[in-house]
Amino acid sequence: MGKVTAVAERTINAPVEQVRALVADYAEARPKILTEQYLDYAVTEGGHGAGTKASWKLQATSKRVRSVDATVTEPAPGTFVETDANSSMVTTWSVRESGPNTLVRIETTWDGAGGIGGFFEKTFAPGGLKRIYDGVLGKLEAIV
Repeated sequence: MGKVTAVAERTINAPVEQVRALVADYAEARPKILTEQYLDYAVTEGGHGAGTKASWKLQATSKRVRSVDATVTEPAPGTFVETDANSSMVTTWSVRESGPNTLVRIETTWDGAGGIGGFFEKTFAPGGLKRIYDGVLGKLEAIV
């Protein structure tokens, strides 16, 4: 069993403070940027930045649905870490200044399966998740 990592990033033509505020807003902005792969999204505690708890189902493929119960921390300004209580999955949103623009990076890691299933997971899951995140980042860019 090894770590599996999926990454997507995008430079958005907007001030970093504006983008950070949207990324940190789990109650109002987040539902607007999630793609159709996110089902039953709900904020269960908080709603803005650290201390927020949210749940959703992530339908990565027609057969693969993962239930997520995330708790958000903000270890540094503009870094939002979503830790899933149901698995080893951790998603980190990094929102950083990039000249006059903002660089947004989403990175998810989890403990992969062993054996042949783990091989396929490590080979195909990162690309599938990156496509989902590219859609989320596109929607984020559109609402900025």
